[in-house]
Amino acid sequence: MGVGARLVFYAKDEPTARAAAEAAYQRLNELDAILSDYRPDSELMRLCKGSSGEPVGVSEELAFVLGKSLEIAAATDGAFDPTVGPVVRLWRTARKTGVRPDPAALSRARDLVGYDKLIVDERARTVTLAKAGMMLDLGGIAKGYAVDEAIKVLADHGIDRALIDLGGDLTAANPPPGADAWRVRVDQGQGEAHTVELVNGAIATSGDQAQHVIIDGVRFGHIIDPRTGEPLTGAHAATVTAARGILADAIASAACVLGPEARVLEDRFDGITVRVTTGESGPLAGPQD
Repeated sequence: MGVGARLVFYAKDEPTARAAAEAAYQRLNELDAILSDYRPDSELMRLCKGSSGEPVGVSEELAFVLGKSLEIAAATDGAFDPTVGPVVRLWRTARKTGVRPDPAALSRARDLVGYDKLIVDERARTVTLAKAGMMLDLGGIAKGYAVDEAIKVLADHGIDRALIDLGGDLTAANPPPGADAWRVRVDQGQGEAHTVELVNGAIATSGDQAQHVIIDGVRFGHIIDPRTGEPLTGAHAATVTAARGILADAIASAACVLGPEARVLEDRFDGITVRVTTGESGPLAGPQD
């Protein structure tokens, strides 16, 4: 999914640790082959290329993530939308070239965006893309789901004290021996960094510190508002804690789009916290040494 993975955990001996780590990385690789939009051969990309307006059978994992994506899209009033792919691709090229997308091409791409055009039947494990040319983008949710799944694999190997970091999306099990919690340092680029204590939960950060472009004096970030097809201007950062990584990841993306209004999401989702800032840089998060 275009990021590195870091596993920190405690095991009774080295053979147990090696077996658990290998299994967790194998699961991450499996999910990368299903959910990544960086791999043209992933199941997600094959689904998009074969869109015909008819139901297509998909894996259990893809059906689950797309189903959860639709739930979150509706609850965030479209601030998170897995169908934003066509617009994301245009602006991804713009960040490389420094040239704003062609208005006509952008208009055509926006016509393909809208979570109402995506139909998911989790029970039948089918997905329907209503319009030809639709492109799904799970960059705001897939990493969170993958970290959740890797934590489950470690648990299956008897590892219950663990923390996994996948590109700034962290999910934790029980804390290290002798500690009350995992301590995660979050730097959103405004003021002093703060520390979040994490136990059997997740934290995700979203922002545009690393990925942005300045065109005609305007700073365009990599985060797209699906409702307008335009990237956020200026600098934005959001940090979200939740019970599971899949929720923290997606809500962090939506929170950046919503800005100060994102606090309303705390009333729509149980047990989450949302912190949004704006300024010169985006967020950094990681386990403290």
